[in-house]
Amino acid sequence: MKRNPTREVKIGTIKVGNGHSIAVQSMCATKTRDIDATVSQANALHTAGADVVRIAVDNKPDVEALKEIRKQTKANLVVDLQESYRLAADLAPHVDKIRYNPGHLHHFEREKSVHEKVKFLVGVCHDHGIAMRIGVNCGSTDPDMIAKYGHDNNEAIVQSALMHVDLVEKFAFTNFVVSIKDSDPKKVIAANSRFAEIRPDIPLHLGVTEAGMPPDGIIKTRIAFEQLISQGIGDTLRVSLTVPNPRKPEEIEAGKSIIADIAAGRFRSVPKNFGEGLNIISCPSCSRVENEKFVELAEEVKRLTAYAAAHKLTIAVMGCRVNGPGETDDADLGLWCGPSHVNLKRKTEEVGTYSYEEIIPQLKEKLDELIAVRA
Repeated sequence: MKRNPTREVKIGTIKVGNGHSIAVQSMCATKTRDIDATVSQANALHTAGADVVRIAVDNKPDVEALKEIRKQTKANLVVDLQESYRLAADLAPHVDKIRYNPGHLHHFEREKSVHEKVKFLVGVCHDHGIAMRIGVNCGSTDPDMIAKYGHDNNEAIVQSALMHVDLVEKFAFTNFVVSIKDSDPKKVIAANSRFAEIRPDIPLHLGVTEAGMPPDGIIKTRIAFEQLISQGIGDTLRVSLTVPNPRKPEEIEAGKSIIADIAAGRFRSVPKNFGEGLNIISCPSCSRVENEKFVELAEEVKRLTAYAAAHKLTIAVMGCRVNGPGETDDADLGLWCGPSHVNLKRKTEEVGTYSYEEIIPQLKEKLDELIAVRA
């Protein structure tokens, strides 16, 4: 396949960029502090062919668990930092890559500049000889970039990525990749194409965030990957699916299948009306999910809303406090799930908080209201 001449990045036992095979990744959906469950899932993903396995770390107990997890798996581990960026120093000896989100750097130690925080993270990665991912997401974009490019969210996330690339390189660090994700495959194509045009040397990790449940989630992801990889864009990837924990290896199977099809010239046609009706986006099950009922809820939402398939509406189902509030803002109806309750929104408007048992009838009522208003 045609490949952009990106520079080489080492992640544990593998190398990406510079013509190396496209790496396929996934993320553990277990609670990191549940060592046995997380080791089991990391090993299941590794056995399925995952080149890299991501784990979320949000606090000190997670760091302590990670130390033991590292001893029990041969998977190349990347840790997903949230607001607590300083945990990087504690966990770096036990992982192969650190992923940070530029938007989240504004939430913790607000008196410190982003410049200082990035310098700290680069120093940690450099000292421990590990890789870094600058991971920009549509739902948690750098607030400064939103203020500057508020009319164009795609430009905001591209410029956020470029700014952080400049920052990291300023500190003489090059062992990093970039990801720019959205739940809309068209936006993923546009943003990654623009970034690659400006910085074709930087390895890109591809993904459609909150792609949803199979088969729709695989179709959305395939749309983006076929367009980008065929242009030579993409050095690592993940198919993000909302599935129960035992089915997480399906992300690896789907990713490898898409790569093989593209390499063989087997492109799938997409119906012209795909994505023109009801669009349900849901985040992939991961260790940040506050309640495992989230996956069941997403499946129930899909069943419930089948009658509204012809209506051009977006319903978002998010599983955690990290991405839930921001990534439901653009949806006509948004559900972001806490440990015991679900927050229901209309765009940015808070509608109410309901138990997992109460939320479905509430959602249907609001959906019917929207359909009636549009009719």
